[in-house]
Amino acid sequence: MNTWIAIGATALGCYAVKLAGLLVPAGLLERSLVRRFAALLPVALLAALTAQQTFADGQALVLDARAAGLTAAVVALVLRAPFLLVVAAAVVVTAGVRALGG
Repeated sequence: MNTWIAIGATALGCYAVKLAGLLVPAGLLERSLVRRFAALLPVALLAALTAQQTFADGQALVLDARAAGLTAAVVALVLRAPFLLVVAAAVVVTAGVRALGG
């Protein structure tokens, strides 16, 4: 039963956030600070999610094959590789390091 309570609370929370977004005055959304914040927030959240998924295993910090794959992806991005090549580089390096026992 606790699972359904959590699902219901999450659904209501999502609806409340959506409703709050619709009730924000348009003048507030036109401010430059709000625009910059809205543009940078998704990037910061994605970076935090990537770091958490790469360097965490439960409550512990780890340095394993995922870090090597992320490094390969960063190198490919710096070299301005196409997105699919960036993903492929990360996958190949991660799989290679894991296959070698890393």
